[in-house]
Amino acid sequence: MYSERINALPPYLFAAIDESKAKVKAKGVDVIDLGIGDPDLPTHPHIVKAMCEAVKDPKTHRYPSHNGLYVFRKAAADWCERYKGVKLDPESEILTLIGSKEAVAHIPLAFVNPGDVVLYTDPGYPVYKIGTLFAGGEPYPLPLKAENNFLPDLDAIPADILKRAKLFFFNYPNNPTAAVADMAFFEKVVRFCKKNEIIAVHDNAYCQVVFDGYKAPSFLAAEGAMDIGIELYSHSKTYNMTGWRIGFAAGNKALIKGLDKVKSNIDSGTFDAIQLAGAAAMNESQACVTETNEVYRKRRDILIKGLKSMGLEAKPQKATFYIWAPVPKGYTSIEFTETLLEKAGIVATPGVGFGAAGEGFIRFALTQPVERLKEAVERMKKLQF
Repeated sequence: MYSERINALPPYLFAAIDESKAKVKAKGVDVIDLGIGDPDLPTHPHIVKAMCEAVKDPKTHRYPSHNGLYVFRKAAADWCERYKGVKLDPESEILTLIGSKEAVAHIPLAFVNPGDVVLYTDPGYPVYKIGTLFAGGEPYPLPLKAENNFLPDLDAIPADILKRAKLFFFNYPNNPTAAVADMAFFEKVVRFCKKNEIIAVHDNAYCQVVFDGYKAPSFLAAEGAMDIGIELYSHSKTYNMTGWRIGFAAGNKALIKGLDKVKSNIDSGTFDAIQLAGAAAMNESQACVTETNEVYRKRRDILIKGLKSMGLEAKPQKATFYIWAPVPKGYTSIEFTETLLEKAGIVATPGVGFGAAGEGFIRFALTQPVERLKEAVERMKKLQF
C-alpha cells in the first residue's frame, strides 16, 4: 500500500513515545512527562496580544507570500545583528519558515540527488536522517562522544564518503546532548566544508535558551560561513511558541533561494498574523526570554541534584532545556526508559532513539514545574538500580 520511501522510514521517535505514554495513562497512572521538548510555559503575553491584533485585520486572512512578510524578515535580520553580530539582507538572506523542522526536511530536497551523502551528528534530531531519506540521499552519522565534548570528529570521515557528501547537518547548542560549540569549531567546519564542497546547515533552534552567563554564537559569524552555510532559527523554544510554527532561515543567498524554490512548490507560506506576532517577539524587549531561562535554570539545578543523589552523574548544561544523563549499569537506554515509565510513571527519551551513538544515555526535558520535578526525583529514588 505504502511507497517504498515510506516503508523505509524508521518509526518517528516521539510518536512511539506518545503511544507508550498513552497506554500507561490508560491504566490510571499519574504520568510525569519529561520526554518531548515542548515548553509547558505559555507564549509571552505581548506576543499573544500582537497576534490578536493582527488576526483582526482582514489583510492577514489571504494567502501569505512564499518567502514571508518583509516586516518579519527585517525583524529577523535586525535580531541577528543585535544578538548574534551577523549582518544579513532581509530581501535575499532571510526566509520565513513554518518552524525550523520543515526546513530540515526540505533542504535535502533542494540540494541532494539520489546517492548523495548527507552527514549529520548522531545522536541528533531524527529529521536530519528522515529528510535525507525522503530526498533519496544516504545519511551518514557522525558520532558525538563524551570524550570529545560531544563534537564530531571531522577528520575521521572516510575519503569515499567525503567524495559523495553534499550536506552537513549539525546543531549547537545540541539536542539531545545539550553540548555547546565555540567559534573555533565553527571555523573548522567552514574550512572542512569549503575543502570538500559541502553545504553547511546549522540548526540553531536552542541558541537563546542559555544559562550562567553563556551566550551561544552564530555559525554565520565564523569567517567564510556565509559562502557555504545556512542557519536555522526557531521561535518555538526561545518564545514558547512551539504550536505557532514560526522560524526563519538565514545565510547564503543561493542556499536561501534553493530552499525557497522547494517551499514555494510545497507550502503556501506562514500565516501573516503569526509572522507579525513573530516580528513583535524579536523587536520588543527580550526580558521575557531571560525570565524563562531563569525558570529552566532552577529546574535544571533541582533535577541535576536529584540525579546525582542516585549516582547518575549528569552535568549542568550551559544551554537547552535538556539533561543528558548516563543510564545505570546493566540497562540499555530503552530498558531504562521503560523501567521509568512502567514503575515510576516518568516519561523520558532513550538516547538510542536519537541515533546509535546515543546508546547508554537518556534525555530528560525540563518541561515540568519544580514540584513535578521533585516528585519525579522521589519516584526514581524508590527504584532499585
